[in-house]
Amino acid sequence: MNWNSQIDVHLAEEHKASHPVGLVDGAGDFAQRVRFNHRKDNSGLHARYKFNARSHVRLVVPFILVLSLGRNAIAGRPEEKVCDVRADYSLGVEDYAEAIRLHQEILRKHPDNALAHYHLGFAEGMVGDPTVEIMEYERAEALGLRVWDLFLNLGLAQLETGDLDAAANTLGKAVLLGEQHFESHFNLAFVDERRGMLADAERETLTSLRLSPRQPEARNLLGVIYAQEGETSRASEIFRKLVRDMPDYEPGRANLMILGNANHGGDNEITAVSVRGR
Repeated sequence: MNWNSQIDVHLAEEHKASHPVGLVDGAGDFAQRVRFNHRKDNSGLHARYKFNARSHVRLVVPFILVLSLGRNAIAGRPEEKVCDVRADYSLGVEDYAEAIRLHQEILRKHPDNALAHYHLGFAEGMVGDPTVEIMEYERAEALGLRVWDLFLNLGLAQLETGDLDAAANTLGKAVLLGEQHFESHFNLAFVDERRGMLADAERETLTSLRLSPRQPEARNLLGVIYAQEGETSRASEIFRKLVRDMPDYEPGRANLMILGNANHGGDNEITAVSVRGR
């Protein structure tokens, strides 16, 4: 088989390429972050995957980001427990520059406001600064903030910087604190898949699907995991059902096509490509 062309895969959300290694693990927007309390960005992006003779067959995966803007239970004085309404409004309408300015202003007056550090970190991450994002999340944790989505977002930021072991450890905390939230299990599964721990990834993906059976990202990731384990017929069936149920879900359509080409092309090593979006 000789694939010299490139395949353009259109994603429905805004994505950034991350750690190219294989299938589209649509596990988080092709590694997507879905923002709760935020409108979705409808800008599109084309990710190109190049296949050569006996190439890696690349499937696509997204991951899921969650932000709580409501009050969170933490110890401390009243000003440490809540954020400024204007600052959080800016965050909610995705005016990240203003959100950063207002949260920095809060922290100049109240440097021990854990929630403000968390929200500042989220805004910094949304403008593409994962180093500051991680630093602010860690400050929030050190000040006593213990909410599952803090650890979920910290783990995803660590993933973005390439620290898979730290990401897995942090997302494990998100699972412990948010065991009834499908997003925590899904994102841990995503990181386990990136680390090659496919049995663990499968377990967490199935748990996520038990909590939210129709979520396309986890269904897509499960297909990617099966494909990497060599169960291509099982993977193809998952992608077919996903496309049947959600014909506009691009990662599923892309992976069904990619896997179909691979099955007709002989012996290929199947890996996964994640595309990260915020």
